Amino acid sequence: MLGGLSEAASLTADAITQDQRIVIVGDFDADGATGSALAMRGLSALGAADLHFRVPNRFADGYGLTPSLVDHLRDLAPDLIVTVDNGVASLAGVAAARDLGIKVVITDHHLPGPTLPAANAVVNPNLPGDQFPSKHLAGVGVMFYLMAAVRAELVSRGVARAGEVKLGRWLDLVALGTVADLVHLDANNRILVENGLRRMRAGRCVPGITALAQAAGRDLGRATAADLGFGLAPRLNAAGRLEDMAAGIECLITDDPARAAELAAELDSLNSERRNLQDDMQAQAQAAADGLAAAPGWSERFSLCLRDAHWHQGIVGLVASRLKDRHHRPVVAFAPEAPGADAWKGSARSIRGFHIRDAIAEVDAREPGLIRRFGGHAMAAGLTLPESGLAAFERAFEAVAAQRLEPDQLTQTLRSDGPLSAGDLTAELAQALASGGPWGQGFAEPQFDNPVSVVTLRGVGRGHSKMRVKLDGVEVEAIAFGYDADQVRDLGHALHLVFALELNEFRGRQSLQLNVRHLQPA
Repeated sequence: MLGGLSEAASLTADAITQDQRIVIVGDFDADGATGSALAMRGLSALGAADLHFRVPNRFADGYGLTPSLVDHLRDLAPDLIVTVDNGVASLAGVAAARDLGIKVVITDHHLPGPTLPAANAVVNPNLPGDQFPSKHLAGVGVMFYLMAAVRAELVSRGVARAGEVKLGRWLDLVALGTVADLVHLDANNRILVENGLRRMRAGRCVPGITALAQAAGRDLGRATAADLGFGLAPRLNAAGRLEDMAAGIECLITDDPARAAELAAELDSLNSERRNLQDDMQAQAQAAADGLAAAPGWSERFSLCLRDAHWHQGIVGLVASRLKDRHHRPVVAFAPEAPGADAWKGSARSIRGFHIRDAIAEVDAREPGLIRRFGGHAMAAGLTLPESGLAAFERAFEAVAAQRLEPDQLTQTLRSDGPLSAGDLTAELAQALASGGPWGQGFAEPQFDNPVSVVTLRGVGRGHSKMRVKLDGVEVEAIAFGYDADQVRDLGHALHLVFALELNEFRGRQSLQLNVRHLQPA
């Protein structure tokens, strides 16, 4: 059992049976949104009559249960605060809530610091000594286990209605949040995600997920983890990146299909705005990074830190991720909290073998007082520091990276399952591969590599390429996301592709397609 679960379930059950006011404090990403929606739906079904949610405003409150957010909650006068996907680093916020006489239950999955907040209960599989075998639960997964524990506690108290609540009906929310947060799909997470996908395919999901799928042009009847990660999750995340996540949570908790469709349309519009901002920032960041890569000494550089006073703090994580993929180094991208603000937010992304949250912790130890706050995972982290500390952070972070990384780790190695023959290019094989999922972090989809010749090539969408290629004499369609047609054309007609084999459906017709993950001259 998860550590702290009994205490958290008991406190939450007390609040339900005593008609206390419960406030769910979520996070401003898709994991936080789905976890908050699960908490709202689950606790309501279990009998909570005075139930509310709040999400910190990224720009006004910062991340997690901050003193600022606690102050904003005064008007609600909660008896119990339950965090979702945050809180393990909220020492000051928890202290502020406890000073007001508010009980606090933390549910989180982020790595803890040396000191835990003084909450009434902390549920997190990554606490030191926790015996829960699956350390890769997303925030929504932790909340799912809390809901199960609260139900069991209420049943033990003789609350008859609790035993009638079927928590599996909301596994669609668990699947979406788990895939969106890019946690490793270990055995436990694969069970959660696959059962959530089955509900979606059967049409048994919350109206908000149906509406988001329609806005994204995804067919839930054939839903895969990729549909969640690339179709639904970005629309939810856009709300937290550009405004706040309230609209995303409302979309997931409403039972009115018309209202869900209205909110999904708003999220889709925000996602379009996010993509435009990201395109501009990415172009600026890439130009700067390419300039550094062309300068002397690049081969001895182990990390990359970039900043711009005009960048949007909600988008820097996406920029850092793209730069990390292109240059295969740990990347931290910074933007001011607000135009002209002294505080700057950094979003960090890492490569395999470099634990970026621990690296930032080491910078914090070497340069006390430089970083105001930080937190995260092995592959992604966030931090805040004053503008005057940006240069010092870059130097210290590079020193830590140089100490912890070997030069050969800066060369990206692509692994494949080998080449396919012309006889392997069948819909049956593509379907079998799709059925082997869900695929994702830690459980990679099979990919193959073959030399091909390009028959036709054209640009599609925002910097993508659609091709028809010849593999062992057989022509097949291919899509290369993130590869501009001019860029591909410059590589010549003979290419070597790394790709996944899939079935593409367009206007009711299925066709075989190579989903290109990497390409280079043959």
